Amino acid sequence: MVDESEVRRAVRAAVDRALGPEGGAPAAAPGAAPAAAPGASPASGAASRSLAIGSDHGGFALKEILKRAIAEDLGWVVHDCGTHSTEAVDYPDYAAAVAREVASGRCSRGIVIDAAGIGSSMAANKIPGVRCALCHDDATAVNAREHNDANVLSLGARIVHRGLAIRLVRLFLTTPFGGGRHERRVQKIMALERGAP
Repeated sequence: MVDESEVRRAVRAAVDRALGPEGGAPAAAPGAAPAAAPGASPASGAASRSLAIGSDHGGFALKEILKRAIAEDLGWVVHDCGTHSTEAVDYPDYAAAVAREVASGRCSRGIVIDAAGIGSSMAANKIPGVRCALCHDDATAVNAREHNDANVLSLGARIVHRGLAIRLVRLFLTTPFGGGRHERRVQKIMALERGAP
């Protein structure tokens, strides 16, 4: 059995690889091209560095902050799927719009945001080909990419503060998929979408 200290060391090592020791300069270039989905060829051209982002009214302010950070600091092309104000809207509409951009291949990654992140994650995961992970700390963001090849990140605007959200996005965009035994497991998840028992 693995003890907690071993897990913490492994997560810290993964975070250090992505962000550099103690959150300094990343070991890999920020915004490095994302890994392709298991069994798929890598995205080419603009789609490989294109990200769809969407939120409901509860996530609007955080979405606007993240759009700038993703484009300016990480060099990704950002496609804003809405909403475009704090007027009350329904999160499934925007989560589905982001998920469809990713599933279609027009964008290689996506981010969905609502107040808690739960509903948007559930909605995004209804779109075949999407593996949306609700993340709230470094360990979940690294694990989502390294073990699960998540292609959509869900954030709760009332759960994660601005600085943490930016860090989670950076981890999500720079952590590579680990492949190996994880690829087999992701393939099993994808088979469930196709009705496998």
